[in-house]
Amino acid sequence: MRQSMSELRQTAVIASLRACRFFSGLPHEELEAIARFSVHKQLKKGEYLFREGSVAKGFYVVQSGAVNVHRVSATGKEQVICIFRAGDSFAEAAIAGNQGYPANARAVEASCVLLIPKDDIFNLLRKHPELAMRILGSMSQHLRVIVGLLDDLTLKNVEARLANWLLKHCPVPCSGTPIAITLDRTKRVLAAELGTTSETLSRTLAIFRDEKLLSVAGKTIQIIDQVRMEKLLKRHLGES
Repeated sequence: MRQSMSELRQTAVIASLRACRFFSGLPHEELEAIARFSVHKQLKKGEYLFREGSVAKGFYVVQSGAVNVHRVSATGKEQVICIFRAGDSFAEAAIAGNQGYPANARAVEASCVLLIPKDDIFNLLRKHPELAMRILGSMSQHLRVIVGLLDDLTLKNVEARLANWLLKHCPVPCSGTPIAITLDRTKRVLAAELGTTSETLSRTLAIFRDEKLLSVAGKTIQIIDQVRMEKLLKRHLGES
């Protein structure tokens, strides 16, 4: 028998919940129950899901696309906190109080997300206390990301920030062979993460290219000399 459109949508929501670490391991019946109260939202590129201070309705699971969570300073400068993709959950901390969302969330590409309403998730926690530990674990992971971001921003020089970011994203430990990194975000988003502008990022990449540290082709950055890149970072940190 062919499934109806609503049944297909329900199946897709259950699959998205199962792929999320927060809900992994729950029995199918519970996932079905969560799917019934989940709210599906489609976002266009650039559309805001919520803004800082707005009432927290619940937390979110990304089904597809990517969502940029960021803060904006008094001077209008945007600082990216994290980009969440399919299978990620975010804004869990906002359900624990009445202060509203602590940051902004905007789709960086056409995206689909699931809103897990606050009241419904609280009822679920009463039945499954172990999920509270998952919330704590998820919040702890987000905190580590923020602490790492603060560490990166103490590197005042953009060259140091970019070198640090590239070295952190190398798939293998330091070696003498070229390493390719495929960007999963636009250079504009990467610039925002590094606390700089697209123009400054492009200039810094050009400097690294001229110094034969890397090459750039589309979304692929190839680190030609990882050892020299590490030495450059240490020099900026005053370690050598």
